[in-house]
Amino acid sequence: MRTIALHTLGCKLNYAETATIGRQFQRAGYEIVPLEHGADVVVLNTCSVTERADRECRQIVRRALRTAPHAFVAVVGCYAQLKPREIASIEGVDLVAGTGDKFELLSHVGDGAKNPRPVILAGDTSTLTTAITASSAGSERTRAFLKVQDGCDYSCSFCTIPEARGKSRSVPGHRVVEEARALVGEGYREIVLTGVNTGDYGSRIGRTLLDLLRSLLAVQGLERLRISSIEPNLLSDELLSFWFGEARLCKHWHMPLQSGSDAVLGRMRRRYRTEWYSERVRRIVAALPEAAIGADVIVGFPGETDVEFEETEKFLKELPLAYLHVFTYSERPGTAAETMPDHVPMPVRAERSERLRLLSQRKRFLFHNQFVGRVVKVLVEGQAERGTIGGLTDEYVRVKWPAEQGTPEGMVPVTIVSANHDSCLGRPVTQTEGLQRSASHVA
Repeated sequence: MRTIALHTLGCKLNYAETATIGRQFQRAGYEIVPLEHGADVVVLNTCSVTERADRECRQIVRRALRTAPHAFVAVVGCYAQLKPREIASIEGVDLVAGTGDKFELLSHVGDGAKNPRPVILAGDTSTLTTAITASSAGSERTRAFLKVQDGCDYSCSFCTIPEARGKSRSVPGHRVVEEARALVGEGYREIVLTGVNTGDYGSRIGRTLLDLLRSLLAVQGLERLRISSIEPNLLSDELLSFWFGEARLCKHWHMPLQSGSDAVLGRMRRRYRTEWYSERVRRIVAALPEAAIGADVIVGFPGETDVEFEETEKFLKELPLAYLHVFTYSERPGTAAETMPDHVPMPVRAERSERLRLLSQRKRFLFHNQFVGRVVKVLVEGQAERGTIGGLTDEYVRVKWPAEQGTPEGMVPVTIVSANHDSCLGRPVTQTEGLQRSASHVA
């Protein structure tokens, strides 16, 4: 049996696409093996967001060829689309496949013999009109990531994704539902919808994300549906009202903010301002006080003054957010931001990042601490770390407990015993406790 090793850089969307490529090779008779075991074919799915993309590519290709010098090496994905010749210059690379060709690898790998010179397949992404469904799922058969959308029509000044992935396009609704049914049939309890701009689902085919949610919630056996991320300007009143009223939609919103300064948001070419973002957050919390709301923030954007950063810090301190994902701005060739004046010195960027990361830790602790002493439902994912079992709540709280307290499966009630900034310690509710609670409730 021929073997293939897969390695992914970047986001959950990339992981879903890598998993789909792996299944294509499995159906063709390949066995998936770890990179370190040596493989006949190696596929590296790249990301354009990381500032170390070139270095990471070179390191992983060298690692692969150390264990399997004759492996056929294919580098695919966003960075492959943006810098195909740069990747082709890496010694040992046989194939470079961009956004439009990464799902056609089987036909290009052939018998797996190394190419005398690298083949480059990185066409114009503007011609792409449909998105290909993809999904990835953990070995414990609990949560699965399902790609429903690709590309982006926005023009944020710091971002290379529209160039790397093309225009916004969606997976047809019936294909998404079919994939969801298959995942539920395999035992998955939660599906996480993912895409480049998931909230823009259906914009070119006369559908909306709300339409898709209604279709997916009709899938028998689906216990939880989560949306990985949604742009705040796409979080309409109608969508929010539906979200509030549907128990199986996770009460977890990840809304990219990027800056708490309206001046910086303008330079970033974002499609909202702080007033809109704040109103969306406060409306959610007013309806669901325990809802988890997370934000992406970029610090050190060109021209960001001390005053503008302090506006961001103050804005974030005052918002009832559960956590922050903090990114230090790094220059991306070809973006409008790269040519903007007044780039922030690296030490200043690092200091600002640290301040917001500490703020995020404080917010996470306060958010987690409100659950102490309460019973929550945890979707068990298996071993969290050595000697512990863990899983996630609806509100995206990581809960773990010592394995000797029990290793239940599925969705289980857990009493939260204590909290810190990254997780909660819990204790599974025993059957006796559950009966006592039910009797107390009836009385």
